[in-house]
Amino acid sequence: MSRTRWRFGLAATAFLVTAGLMPAPAHAEDIADYAITVDPTAKGAKIDDTMYGVFFEDINRAADGGLYAELVQNRSFEYSTDDNRSYTPLTSWTVDGTGQVVNDDGRLNARNRNYLSLAAGSAVTNAGYNTGVHVEEGKKYDFSVWARAESGTTLTVSLQDADGSLATARRVAAKGGWAKYKATFTATRTSSNGRLTVASSAAAALDMVSLFPRDTYKQQANGLRKDLAEKIAALHPGFVRFPGGCLVNTGSMEDYSESSDWQRKRSYQWKDTIGPVEERATNSNFWGYNQSYGLGYYEYFRLSEDIGAMPLPVVPALVTGCGQNQAVDDEALLKRHIQDTLDLIEFANGPVTSTWGKKRARMGHPKPFHLTHIEVGNEENLPVEFFARFKEFRAAIAARYPDITVISNSGPDDAGSTFDTAWQLNKDAKVDMVDEHYYNSTQWFLQNNDRYDSYDRGGPKVFLGEYASWGNAFKNGLAEAAFMTGLERNADVVKLASYAPLFANEDYVQWQPDLVWFNNHASWNSANYEVQKLFMTNVGDRVVPSTATGTPSLTGPIAGAVGLSTWATTAAYDDVKVTDADGNPLLSDDFSGDASKWTHTGGGSWSVQDGQYVQTDVAAENTMVSAGDTKWHDYDLHVKATKKSGKEGFLVAFGVKDTGNYYWWNLGGWNNTQSAVEQAVDGGKSTLISKAGSVETGRAYDIDIKVRGRQVTLYLDGQEWGSFTDDKPAEPFRQVVTKDKKTGDLIVKVVNAQSAAARTVIDLGGAKVASKARVTTLTADPNAVNSETETPVTPVKSTFDGLAGEFTYTFPANSITFLRIRQR
Repeated sequence: MSRTRWRFGLAATAFLVTAGLMPAPAHAEDIADYAITVDPTAKGAKIDDTMYGVFFEDINRAADGGLYAELVQNRSFEYSTDDNRSYTPLTSWTVDGTGQVVNDDGRLNARNRNYLSLAAGSAVTNAGYNTGVHVEEGKKYDFSVWARAESGTTLTVSLQDADGSLATARRVAAKGGWAKYKATFTATRTSSNGRLTVASSAAAALDMVSLFPRDTYKQQANGLRKDLAEKIAALHPGFVRFPGGCLVNTGSMEDYSESSDWQRKRSYQWKDTIGPVEERATNSNFWGYNQSYGLGYYEYFRLSEDIGAMPLPVVPALVTGCGQNQAVDDEALLKRHIQDTLDLIEFANGPVTSTWGKKRARMGHPKPFHLTHIEVGNEENLPVEFFARFKEFRAAIAARYPDITVISNSGPDDAGSTFDTAWQLNKDAKVDMVDEHYYNSTQWFLQNNDRYDSYDRGGPKVFLGEYASWGNAFKNGLAEAAFMTGLERNADVVKLASYAPLFANEDYVQWQPDLVWFNNHASWNSANYEVQKLFMTNVGDRVVPSTATGTPSLTGPIAGAVGLSTWATTAAYDDVKVTDADGNPLLSDDFSGDASKWTHTGGGSWSVQDGQYVQTDVAAENTMVSAGDTKWHDYDLHVKATKKSGKEGFLVAFGVKDTGNYYWWNLGGWNNTQSAVEQAVDGGKSTLISKAGSVETGRAYDIDIKVRGRQVTLYLDGQEWGSFTDDKPAEPFRQVVTKDKKTGDLIVKVVNAQSAAARTVIDLGGAKVASKARVTTLTADPNAVNSETETPVTPVKSTFDGLAGEFTYTFPANSITFLRIRQR
């Protein structure tokens, strides 16, 4: 901290009180004074053009029903219970008359297994996505279908909704073996509730029933939904990471062929996704639906090229993750995947005379895609097994393509034994770049602005491939922005960074928060998107060193009630005792009577049984019950816990303020593979300490938690399990300064994540500047959320007069402000 005067106001302090880190003062003002000192003569870290990018994974129906512009759902009748237990081959279809899905030798091709056999005089209707097929008045839509009709038939194709026709019906004459038939519609009305119907006058077989808007991104066939692609392009991302994520390293590593019995639950493998769409494989999506692979590697490369971004594919390392955690021990299969990766590089970069370069050219792109980076694996929770395989990939790639940067990873969390082991392996092997992933609370992001300050400047570079705070409110964007100033300050270590995930269809959500939300007719930017866009379009080329004053030291003990919970598990609790630091009893319950001391705030079903407090719903998640006083501090908690059945262990909470603010010791979490202490702030969790470990069913465990000030020590069956001190300040005022080489502008970026304005003296260190600055400000209520109909988080542009070598600027409460200052 540099020296300066400051007053820390009531509203500023209120933010920290919410975080549970300091008591509120009796009297204070609503203005906090800060100072920023810039040294324009010093050279900070160089910022690469690829610093910020996007991560696309087919989650939340981001591809089919999203970025991929196809309007027909389940167009090739391939939906299966492998994808989702509720699916059938006719999901999203209704048959009028007689029709059935067939899987026999009469199919279109071996990789497109199913087709629809439709009887004479019958019809089939598709419901599209969300509320239906969306069409806009006056716009053209291209229909196509593969059909087989040995004796000939007339296919009548129509678009309609409950109010009637949406376009003039088309008739197509089909005869003979499998052939592709086309028609074009011009919508006569706008509707988001459309239905596409294909009726056949005679018996026919149908497959690949498709309806595409003519107006796709860059007018490409088999193309991308225009509004969603434009939102990616508007970010001007430096790279596109694809296709996952959990899609890459879950399921079988076998191919889609007769030898694997047409394996549906398999990892994303790039060769499945290129070539004519009717010949591309189908696959079960890890997130609970089907992937058509209409959007495949070729389309990802084309998107990257169209928006001027570096393509960054991720390939499976034959160690599953995302809760599966198995190392595939098959040398032949490993060699095949390594060869597939070499073939991928040839597909992207090879000349048209090469085997895979020729395939790329035949798809319409003779020029190479200039692939420079490739990532092997994603969030593997078995670091030793992963790294053994990673080294084989890296060696093979280096031997054939020494200029390709091969990226490793450090597991699914920001800390812990997996993280530490993975990083040590990466350092020892002198890996070029390591991918880190973490999703944490707003408080964690405000506390960890300095995360990369102490990273080894000579070690592997960091790719922050997935990060987000738990929410799409503006307070989440504020916390992420504060953290991003630390990423830029450390741009010599953090070379790439991408918020995740990118898209969410509002009716098919498996994960949130997400950057862009949409339905079948509209899309809107989250508050987090506006933050990302502000940073990504104002990066600068080099950091200009600067310092700023901050908040005072934070005081106040961890305080709160105690709690018990379960997650997809039944468990029994007994002998709960809470005593203060002097041994005086605060709570004692052996459940010999009722459970009247406990308040049930979560799900599940709790009851007293045989002198124990038992949660009996094996499917329920976060079944919290709590007891005691939210003002308790400096206490000892004892609990006896027994797992009865289910996927995980048990959760013992302390420092419980309310349903969204607490700490808990999660024993046997993550499918009973890991134990950790998690802190929840406003419902968003972050991990404070974690270790591998599991919980045995039927065994009674003695759990003791000692809370002293902000120090916590945990004991399992009388042995110390671990300890931590939660005393890092959640600093609400963060800044970084960069320089735009092209314009010479200094870009002063300030985040004020508190409900007090920040009156700030900015000393530019003698730099001669123009009298006006261009200003972009994001400010809103911390709980503001953008939606389809309201966008309270929207950037505002203005100018600021009165610039000088030293000037005062008041940054609004809850704001992100970028000042672009022209140097003279």
